[in-house]
Parts: sequence; structure tokens; C-alpha cells
Amino acid sequence: MASYKSFSLFFLVITSWFFLGFSQNLIVDEESGGSGSMPCVQKLLPCQPYLKSSSSPPPPASCCAPLKDIIADDKKCLCAVFNNPAIMKTLNVTKDDALNLARTCGSKADASICKTASTPGASPTTPSAPGSANKESTSFLMAEAKLFELNNGTMKINVSNYGCIITSLSVPDRDGKLADVVLGFDTLEPYLKGASPYFGCIVGRVANRIKEGKFTLNGVEYSLPINKPPNSLHGGHKGFDKVIWEVAEYKQGENPSITFKYHSHDGEEGFPGDVLITATYTLVSKTTMRLDMEAVPENKPTPISLAQHTYWNLAGHDSGNVLDHTIQIWARHITPVDQNTVPTGEIMSVEGTPFNFITENKIGSRIHDVGNGYDHNYVLNCGDEKLGLKHAAKLKDPASSRTLNLWTNAPGVQFYTANYLNGIVGKGGAVYGKQSGVCLETQGFPNAINQSNFPSIVVQPGEKYKHSMLFEFSAE
Repeated sequence: MASYKSFSLFFLVITSWFFLGFSQNLIVDEESGGSGSMPCVQKLLPCQPYLKSSSSPPPPASCCAPLKDIIADDKKCLCAVFNNPAIMKTLNVTKDDALNLARTCGSKADASICKTASTPGASPTTPSAPGSANKESTSFLMAEAKLFELNNGTMKINVSNYGCIITSLSVPDRDGKLADVVLGFDTLEPYLKGASPYFGCIVGRVANRIKEGKFTLNGVEYSLPINKPPNSLHGGHKGFDKVIWEVAEYKQGENPSITFKYHSHDGEEGFPGDVLITATYTLVSKTTMRLDMEAVPENKPTPISLAQHTYWNLAGHDSGNVLDHTIQIWARHITPVDQNTVPTGEIMSVEGTPFNFITENKIGSRIHDVGNGYDHNYVLNCGDEKLGLKHAAKLKDPASSRTLNLWTNAPGVQFYTANYLNGIVGKGGAVYGKQSGVCLETQGFPNAINQSNFPSIVVQPGEKYKHSMLFEFSAE
């Protein structure tokens, strides 16, 4: 009976969260003997705020008392959630979260009973139907993903709690005409279904490529998902761009802002240690946006290198390719790459090469000299500084005069000319073909975890990773 109680406590957390947008997909098949999950989750709703209770008051009786009822009534409902790893991962819930809540409620915690518990409608060893877990996860995400607007009267952005995605950003041209200058979709559904090539999101735990998805830290070898063969890219199959972030703060007014928070767990996508991450978008002036990303490892050293992956087209997201845009990058060196786009470890001068953008030049002027297009990390080392940030790049559309000046405290910026866009249908039916946008992803150097001569991206427990970006828009 004790383990049964503990098991029910474990599922209390998951089912209560699940009720918020996904309970219909958990309803137990009554023909197979289940009682239905709706009563189960309704009883557990009072416990929802206490899932991660380290900074909250202890759960009240209204949370703990219903547990005894659940113990007797709905084991199958709770096991249905526990035995679905896709749901567990989507909800960002761990065993420790549940066990801590159980202890707070005065119960011993042991969730092992579900290893043998039968899931409604199937034996414990029966695999799910192909694709069913993904469908359930997508259903939950569609219920939980939201859009938030920041608007100061001149500049307007829409950003989602799913992946911290900027879905639209409108700024004026020389005549005051607004245009949406970021590539993306009209609704969140295509993002949630995996149709987006990282449009507008924050990627991590480590942005860019890690060679062969392997690294060694403090004598331990770690293996990551190979989602861009033969390497691991942007945090793996389910990086920070594919999870729901908590909205920690949302402020309107003259300088509107929104802060997102995410707790990445030990072993998530193969990375060591628990990490608490925040990302804050702020409109700091009429035409300037700031992004502050912070991360604190809680118990193990771990590599951290976040990046913001917006695709920019300052002529308007639907205006075709960006080859007539001009760009200036304050970098005298790049980190050249091998045939799999992983840095070789060399630091190469851009002088006399098509990578030289120390002075302003058209993106398309020499792009055909670098193969498929630009997708390279630039070593930021010669820009002016202000507010603790250095000038990284200046992007301009000559036709509209819209200009973006980018400042950062990161050591590098990935200059990527959207070489793999292949006719994705985006906002308003716009077709995004090759080089329809440009990404300026400030970052730690790619594969730095495997290159001792690159700036380290390892962060120790209790230390704070800080990465800021300032996006200054104007019409020159």
C-alpha cells in the first residue's frame, strides 16, 4: 500500500498539469476497464502550483487530501501518463519533482509500481502505435503554446513561450512604413509540428554543431543525439527551441518586456546536470530590442552556449532573397569548417577572402565563391563597445533603408544565409526560397567543447552564464 500511495503522488503532478490542455487525450477506454481520467485530473488540480515547490509555500490540505482518494480510484489513469515518455518529457517533469512533492505531503515516495502496472487498453510491453506519442505531445503543446505581444507604439514583436520564438517583428522604413522583417508562420501549429528550420527561436543547451555528438568533461564521455548527421545540432532532437517555457514575468508600458524560464534536467538530450535558464526580451527604446539570456548549472559542470536564431529580411519577410542586403561584421577572423560544417580548430584571417566584411559589402557580391553560401562563425574582435557589449554586425536593406545594428557580449556570431530554405510556405502565403533571410546568431564557438584553443563554454555549478544581444533598428 505504501508504494501504491507513492506512485499516486508521483502521478499527481503530471496529470494535474496535463489537465490544462491535454486531458482529452488521456481519457481511459472504458471498454477496457478504465474509469476515465477526467475525474482523476480534476481532483488533482489543487496540487498544480506545487509541482516545483522549492520557492513556494508547502501544499495545503486541498492538495494532499485528495491523494488518498486517487490511490483507490484511478491507478490506470495515472499509469497511462507515467508510461508515456513523450508526455513526461514534454511536460518537463522529473521523478525528483514528484518525489519532493510526495515527501512534502508526508508520504514515502516510490514510483516503481508502474513498472508492472497495466496501461489502459494495452499490456505493459505493448508498444504504442507508430507516431502516437508524437501526436499526443503535439496536442499538449498546441494547448500550452501562447503568443505574447510587446508594443511600444513604434516597434511591435510577437513572441511565444514555445521555444521563445519571435514569430513577427515590425519596424518602420525611411517613410515610416511598417514591415514584418522576420521569417516565420502565421500560426504556432507549423512550429509545433516540426516544420520550422529554427525560425526565430532560442537554441540550446549548446547552439550549433558538436562533432559526432560526443564530448568528454571531467573524464566522463557524453553522447548526444545525432540530429544533423554525423553531428549533433542546436541541442539535439528536442532542444530549447522545442519546449514550453514558463512565463516568469510579462510587463507592458513604455519598455514592455517578457521573461521566460526553463528548467533543463540532468541527462536531457544527453547533457549533464540540471540547469535553470531565463530569457528576457525587452523593448528598451522605440526602435531597440534587447535579449538577455542567463543560465545557472545547479549540480554539475556543463557546456552552455545559447543562440537566438531569427531569420532577418529587412525588406520584409515576403520580399525574396537578401543578396542585395549589405552587411558589415566586426571580425578579422573566422573559424573555418570541414566538409560537415564543423570548425577545424583553426582561426583564419578573413583578409583577401570572400569572408571579409570588415567594411560594408553586399551579401551577394561574393557568395558564390564560398560554395552553397555563408554558414560560418566569425570571431568578434574589432568592434566598438557600449553598455558592456561589442558591435557585432550591421545589416541594411538599401531599398527601404531599414538597418539593424547588432551588439553582443558573445565571442562569435554565426553568419548564415539561409542556404537550405527550399520553398517553405510562410506568413501570408510567402514562399521562402534559398537565401530568403539571414541569421546573425551570436554564440560561443561551434564545437568549442572539443577544441581546447576556443573560448570555453563550460559553466560550473553556481556560476552564471550571461549572453546579451542588442538589436538597434533605424532607417539610414
